Parts: sequence; C-alpha cells; structure tokens
Amino acid sequence: MRVVVIGSGIVGAGAAYYLSGRGAEVTVVDGGYQGAATQAGAGIVCPWVDHPEDAAWYRLTSEGARHYPALVEELGEDIGYAKVGALLVAEDPADLEPVRGLLRRRHADAPEMGDITDVPTPSELFPPLSDTLSAILVPGAARVDGCSVRDALLRAAIAKGAQVRTGTATLTPDGDVLVHATPPPSAQGRAASSSSAQNLATSGRGTESAAVSGETTSWRQATPLDVGAPDTAPLDAGAPDAAPHDVGPPDAAASSPAELTSDLGTPTRPEAAANGSGPDRDGSVRGETNGGVRVEADMVIVAAGAWTGEVCRPLGVELPVFPRRGQILHATLEGVDTAWWPIVLPRVGPYLLGFPDSRVVVGATVEDVGFAPRVTMAGLDEVIEAGLRVAPGLANATVAETRVGLRPVYAPGPALIGPLTDRVVVATGLSAYGLTAGPFTGRIAATLALGETPPIDITPYAPSRP
Repeated sequence: MRVVVIGSGIVGAGAAYYLSGRGAEVTVVDGGYQGAATQAGAGIVCPWVDHPEDAAWYRLTSEGARHYPALVEELGEDIGYAKVGALLVAEDPADLEPVRGLLRRRHADAPEMGDITDVPTPSELFPPLSDTLSAILVPGAARVDGCSVRDALLRAAIAKGAQVRTGTATLTPDGDVLVHATPPPSAQGRAASSSSAQNLATSGRGTESAAVSGETTSWRQATPLDVGAPDTAPLDAGAPDAAPHDVGPPDAAASSPAELTSDLGTPTRPEAAANGSGPDRDGSVRGETNGGVRVEADMVIVAAGAWTGEVCRPLGVELPVFPRRGQILHATLEGVDTAWWPIVLPRVGPYLLGFPDSRVVVGATVEDVGFAPRVTMAGLDEVIEAGLRVAPGLANATVAETRVGLRPVYAPGPALIGPLTDRVVVATGLSAYGLTAGPFTGRIAATLALGETPPIDITPYAPSRP
C-alpha cells in the first residue's frame, strides 16, 4: 500500500514510523512551515493532572504517555525521555487539594503516575524555586525532547524505505496529492481561514470558549487567561518564507527532515528539481499537474498541524482548526547539573523543566493571534516575569534561545483524528499535548490508513464526513 503523510511533525513522523514498520510504501511531505509546533514544545508528559471533566481528552493523553516507554525501547536511541517527576506547586497549600483528589481517583487505572507525595521544601528538588511554595510530587511524570523524538521516528521510517519530500502539499477534490516547490496561491488564504476557525471557536467568548478543547479545568493552563481580549498581533500567512526564528535544541539536534534523509543516504526530493520528469524508483510520481507534482497514493494522512484545515479544504470540508501561539525560552545555568530536575507545574502561569547541558525551559505563552509565528517583546516579558515569580533563583541564568510554535487546536472539542473520506485520514488538534500524545496519535492514524482497528475507540475524535 502507498501512503502519503502530509506533515513531518511528531504526529506525521509517528504515522510514517508505524506505516513503514507494516510494510507500506510511505512518502512524507515536509512543508517546512515556520512556527510548526513540534520544534517549540517543552516536552512535558504528565497527563494525569489535566482534563478532569473530559474523558476523551484524558484517554488520548494518558494512552500517549503509557505508550512512551515501549517506544523508547523500540527506537533504541536517546530521545531525551526521562521520568523526572513533576512538582505541582502553589502559594496556598489549599489550592493543591483539588488536583490531589483527582490524582487519587485516577491512580488505580494509571499506576504509572507513581505514589503521590507531599514535598515540604520544593527547592530541594528544583533549587531556583521560591521558598514560599507548597508542592506535591507526581513521580511518574516525564520530559522528552520533541525534536529528538520526531527525528528518531523519521530516521527509523527512512531506514525501512520511507521517503521524505520537501514542498507544500495540496489535495485535489478527489484526494490526490500535489506537491509544490513553493506555496501555491491558496497559501495566502491561510490567515483568513485560521481567523474563521478561531472565530468559530471563540464566538460568544466566556461560556463557549471554555469548551474549546475541554481544557478549562485542567491543572495546566492551556487556554488564554483573558479570553475577552482582542488579538493584538497581525495574522501572518505562516508560509515557509516567513521571518525565521530560533528552532531546535541548542546542539542542533533538530535536523530538518530533509537533512535526516541526507544523513542516511536516502535522497530527499525537492519538487523544484523533480520537474515531473518520470517516475521514482517506486513509480509513485506521475508528473506535473497545476504547478505541482502528483504523488500517487492509495491513502493519505493529513497531519499538518495548524495548517490542516487549509490542506483539506479542496475536499469540500471546513475544519475549524486554528493556531494557538506559544512562546518559550531556554536558559542555561553554567556549571549546574539540571538533567534530573523535576518538571514544575504551577496552577496558573509558566512551567519549568530541566534538561541536560545545564538547560532550563520556561514557558509558555498561550495566545490566540492567528498565524503569527513571532517571538514578541510582550511574550518574552510575560514568560520571564512569571518564571522569576515562581523561580527567582533563575535571575542570573543566561537566556540561550527563544522558540515559538503554533499549536493546532480543534475548535469543537478534543483532538481531530479519523477518516475524512475513503482515502484521506486526518490527525491534528493536540493543542498543548502534542508531545504527550503525538506518537500515539500517529499510530492511530496509521492503523486507520491500513484499514485496521485502532488501539482506542476514535468516535470522540472522528470528523464529520463531507
């Protein structure tokens, strides 16, 4: 079976990995869009503290977390995964009681979270923390490097015969895939379409906006605090020629999918060079059509993140998927071993987590501003001010880099996973939980493309068929 995966983020890479392992002929199309969410995710895997009133969201994220240890073993390489635990912190100990009760209720079905304990002095585990905080520890929580996960999944898929093509993918009304060397004219409509989806999500803000993605009562903040405030940033198209930003880990581990194929000796095929000249070695390219190269496929998986709605529009569907911007910063503490510091999750405000190389990640903003993958002064001010309020010991840390990502949010509710047509499967809308549930969501999409039974019931996530 020939399967084209549109999108090379963590969901698309996960789908390619599972498909290639089942013997499918896989082509991944990497659009290279600025602001892709995977490269800017912090890497928190702690689903048990969120979505107390949304069983569908919790099922997806908890299964995603449960899936990681086996995936780490299968990949056989360092993807930055480590069970470092999570400190849930609050100024008032009483604020911790609701989440403590939630964890107790969920423990029997999720023993992997570990035994919850009180931490009288949180700064003993995360030294920069304020000494006014109270905390409970969730020992089973983990952190992961999203770029390393994506890269490892793609490397494994390529080793089994998958190909990666660079370019912008579009669909025809029949579900055929066209890959363009540059964004087609319709790409300029992305900002407007995003705005429409966002308006649908936030119409009647106040009550309805609280239902978006079912995130309101989660411990972690995943929706804007001031939902009534107007958007202040311009809507940018988010095309590959948008203003660049620092992306990927400081050690340049976040290779582009194109670079990954070169490392393995498997050529990436930039569509500008293809010129529709004959078939590939697998006969999958049929030639130029409307300025794009047609890539033959029996099935298509669209895992294009915040751009999914635009990709799928030619099928006659309007998918209310919109981008939610998150800005984060990476700081370093010279000579300090931060590799095993726990994740810090305040009730409201920034998360903090440590990585090797004396690195601490602080973030993120939660902004509904359309396709504007820009690091802003206001965003950095928010992250730094809130971060220092929780962890004043970071005042002398060195700011190493900033990142920005557009998290895909599906307006009607939880993630969007399922068949759109007989040939096209969609997988997106993971919002702030992409690195938690991304590989598992890719696995679900792969099973659907292969005509197999998915590992969980997808009814809550299935789109309406056109």
